This record gives sequence, structure tokens and C-alpha cells, in this order.
Amino acid sequence: MDSKKQKARLALILKTGRLRLWFYYPATRHYCYLSEAGEYSPEYNPSEFGQLFHRDDMEKLRSVVFDICDGKRENAEVTLRSRAARESECSHYNMAVSVASRDENGLPTQLMGIQHDVTDEYRHQEKTSQLLMRYHTIFNSSLLDMLYYDKNGALADINERACKAFNVQSREQVLDGSFLLKNNPFYSQIPLKEMENSLTGSIIDFSEFESPEYRLDEFELKGKMYYESTINPIRNEEGELEGIYMAGHDISEMVNSFHRQQAGVRKLKQGTESIRQYIANIDYALSVSGVQLANYYPKAYTFELINRETRQKLRMSQLRCIRLATMRFRRTVNSALNRMDHLTKRGIVQAIETEIRDKKGRQIWLLFNMVPMLDAEGNVERYFGTYRDITDMVETEERLAVETKKAQETELLKQAFLTNMSYEIRTPLNNIVGYAGLFTSEHDEQDEPFFMDQIKQSTDELLLLVNDILYISRLEANMEEYKKEVTDFALAFEGQCQIGLKNIAPEVQPIVIQPYSSLMVDIDLNHVAMIVQRLCNLACLLTTQGSITVSCEHHRGELTIRIQDTGVGFATEVLPRIFEHFTRNIRGGLIGSGLDLPIVQLLTQQMGGTIEIQSDYQKGTSIWVSIPCTASVIERK
Repeated sequence: MDSKKQKARLALILKTGRLRLWFYYPATRHYCYLSEAGEYSPEYNPSEFGQLFHRDDMEKLRSVVFDICDGKRENAEVTLRSRAARESECSHYNMAVSVASRDENGLPTQLMGIQHDVTDEYRHQEKTSQLLMRYHTIFNSSLLDMLYYDKNGALADINERACKAFNVQSREQVLDGSFLLKNNPFYSQIPLKEMENSLTGSIIDFSEFESPEYRLDEFELKGKMYYESTINPIRNEEGELEGIYMAGHDISEMVNSFHRQQAGVRKLKQGTESIRQYIANIDYALSVSGVQLANYYPKAYTFELINRETRQKLRMSQLRCIRLATMRFRRTVNSALNRMDHLTKRGIVQAIETEIRDKKGRQIWLLFNMVPMLDAEGNVERYFGTYRDITDMVETEERLAVETKKAQETELLKQAFLTNMSYEIRTPLNNIVGYAGLFTSEHDEQDEPFFMDQIKQSTDELLLLVNDILYISRLEANMEEYKKEVTDFALAFEGQCQIGLKNIAPEVQPIVIQPYSSLMVDIDLNHVAMIVQRLCNLACLLTTQGSITVSCEHHRGELTIRIQDTGVGFATEVLPRIFEHFTRNIRGGLIGSGLDLPIVQLLTQQMGGTIEIQSDYQKGTSIWVSIPCTASVIERK
């Protein structure tokens, strides 16, 4: 009776620790478990016992059992999986096998196995491994320089892009624990414990950091570097620093390009000024030989033209003066006469195109320069001035304007893009500065989470915008490399759709149509995945109810991906410029970051494909992307 109680207690203890006890009898080659009631379960023959575990793992257990029976080892541990239809449904066990009893010759008569269920620990470890893998993937594939410092300020991780930016030959070179944050010239002035989320811009002259602790000679860093970065300290619930993420990029080339652009503008201004000086010289020469005099009498409403050589005078009424000008200048002449009738004390300089034609058949242009003549009391008595024929000069200016416009055309296009870019960047930046300023003024502490949320949202928008600007600049410069590899697109497609639809509204139903069990095609999967993710994310932004359907089809050497939504769609007047940078929808807001569709178009075109958009405002949008590729295996579901 006592033996049964002891076995029952043992079974209870084992159950509490998620343990099971089994025995193996070498003589009969049978297995049996100790039940929860402390009784031995029915015996299993090797084949029956093997049905409980994965076939490959059972072979490892048999090998261990035979080694112990043969005296090759005293005990051993082995990990087994249970049999299941899917790998994700398998239970995982740690088996500790040892000798339970021996006969008088010392040979094992009974082996004991302690079976520990470690399924939860295994799945937790697997989940942790997946998270670490995702972290390293994102960290190393970022378009920005990424650095991570631990709580002691020692560099713990750095991606390849940052290594290239700072001329680091290998990651191990700076991950030995000796490369400290305080020795980084860009952040050496910021105390470690006072780190806060911030966007910084630095101009570093490496010649000013000659101390050995900066290790600049080791990386051969010289000259100046313009660098822009974000600092993101990580703190625990007690506010203690856990680590610091830093993301940035070298903007030296951008700044130098801007300086070169400014130098070009200065040269252009100098050239324009030279042209103006040239025109002034022509004016002077003309004034010496061809200037005539004029008077206007406000009380008599009479305009008088005087020939300097003959002293002949021609008097004209206001109506005749107006009719002397061409149709587009009659209102201008009437306005100038009215100002003189109201006795303005300001001078009047006006060029007028007249109905009179010269010997070449050109309509004559006259330039009038009138100044008020005051009496002894300071009142306007009349207006005296000059007029001269500037027909040749006007013709010259028109030609110069055309040539100047041609010379400035390229520069204007660049400036237009930079203006739009600056405006879009300034909007989230102003939000960040505005909400950050609210913390220093009187405010309700309950509003602080809202301030922080707005700052984080604007920071995310700014980072997204900067990343997209850098990436589209790379695409427009044809710097992106494309590598085709044979890939099973059927396996990758649904995963990329899920990533792109992660921000879908709760009221919107996601539908993914993938008709293949296997589709082996030669494509650049990374860039195609980027197209799918950006278009899915754009559909999520435009759709608040209904559905988003994503499908793919391979037909006649082309992989066609279609994204169809029931969202707000694009206005008719927006569609002709839908692929322009920072295009806004009819509602006034940016379409995503404003660069999603231009990036998708460039990626598609550079891979030899085409993109089409059909949209009905307030009804929905359909986008087709076709990319040429060769399929080696096509298996439909």
C-alpha cells in the first residue's frame, strides 16, 4: 500500500513539473509509462512506442537506449518531437535516460526515462529567434546608417551602410566593446544619461579631433562631413537607459551639390546683370541721339509732345492718347493719365506699344518717363518728361528673355523639386517643433501623451519622407541594381501582401488571390516585393470600408499583379499627373508619402515592366503592374 502511495505521489510531482516517467525492459524490449494514479500503463512494443514520436527523433532515442544497454554510456539526454500532421503542432520533449536497475552480472535489467515537456520553452525560443532574425534583417537592410549603443555607451551593433559611411572595414573592428559613444565626434558633446529623442544635424571637421580616443586615423576619416541623424534612446519602465538607436546618413554630397548650385546661381545673376548693364548702355546711346520731350497739363487734360530738333509741338487729348496705344495698353495709358490727373507726386515710367508702325512694319514702342513739376507752394503744376523709341530694345529684350529662359530651364526644374521637398519636410518638422514647445509652456499633464503621440507620428512621417526622397533620388540616378533569381513566387506573394496590408482598417476586408501551388519565375523578388507592399499600403490609406483585393497571374511571359480597392479613388483632374512627385488628391492631402507611385513606376520601368491605373472618384481604384519574366514551373491549385 505504501509503495502505491509513493508511486502516486511521484506521479503527481512529475505531472506538476510537466514530467512523465517511463521504463524500458531490455529482456522483453518493451516500454511502459507510470500513470498519474501511480500505476504502470500497458506495455508498448518498440513499434508502438515509436508511433508516439517523430520517426527521425525516435531513431536517436533507440540509439541512446541501445548504447546504455550495451554499457557504452551510463546515461544520456536526447530531444524528441511528437508525431503531428504539421511541424507547428509538434510537442517537444527532453528525454533523460539512465539505468534503473541491474542484475547480479551488472547488466541493465531496467532503464528509466524522464520525459520533460519543453514545448512552451521551445516555441518561446523559436519566437525569440524569429524576432531577432527580423530585427537583424531590418537593421541591416535599412537605407540609413544604423548604430546601436548599449546602456554603458559601448557600440553593440552597426549595419553595413554605416560601416561604408564611416570607412569601417569590418564590423568586428568596432564591436570589441572599446568603441564608445563619447568617442564618436558626432555625439561626443551629448551626455549619455541625458540622451533624448531628437533630430540632429552636424558639421564635423575631423582635423579638430586628433586625440587617439577618437580613432580617426584607424578609419582614415579626413576633411569635413555633413551628417544628419536621429537619436532614439530606449528606457525601461523606471526610466533607466537600456540602449540607444541612432539612424542617419551622410548629406555631404547633398550640401556640396547645393553649394555648387548656389555658385551656378551667382554666375547666372552675374550674367544677367551683365546683360542689364549692356541694355543700360544701349539706352544711354539711344537717349543721346533719339530722346524727345513731353509735357502733361492736368488742368487742361492735354498731353504735349515736343521735337527737340524742330521745336514743333503736338498737343493731344486724353482720348487721342489712349487710342494711340494698342488694345492691350489702352487701360495702362488710362491708368497713367488718371494718376497724373490726381496729381501724384511719384514719377511715372511706362513703356507703351503704339498703333504707329516704323519702316520695318513693326509697331513702335515708346518709353515715357514723367516726373512732377511743383510750384512754389509744393503743388503739382504739370508733368515733364521724356519719351524715346525703344522698339529695337524691346525686340532685343524679348530675344534675351527667350535665351535666358532656356538657360534657366534646368535650374528651375531642380528648384521646383527642392521647393516641394522642402515644403513637405517642413510640415512634419513644424509639428514636431510646435508640440515640443508645448512641453515648456503651461499645459495639462493629461495632454502630454497626445503631444508625444503627435511628435512620434510626425517623426515617423518625416523619416518615411526622407527615406523615400533618398530612394527615389537613387532610382532617378539609375543607381539601383537589379538581380534576377529563380524564385517560387507563390510562396512569397501572400507574405508580402500581409506585410503591405498590416495597416488595413478594421472595416475593410483583405482578399488575397493566389492561384498557384508553385510558380517558379526568374525575377528580382526584393524589388517586386517592394512594389507589392507599397501598392497595398497605398490601398489601405485610400480605403476605409469595403475590401482590398490583391491577385497575381503569370501569362505569356509576364507576371501581372493587380491591386483593387473600394476606397476614395483619385479625382479625374489628378490622374494625368498621378506619377508626379508629391501629387495631392482632391481632398488636399498627400497620397501616402507623395512618392509611393513615382517609386513604383520607376521600379517597374527599370525592370522592363508597365504600370496602369484605373480609378473612379469615391468608388475605388485598380492598379496593374506587369513585369516580364520566364516561368520554369507553373502548378495551379
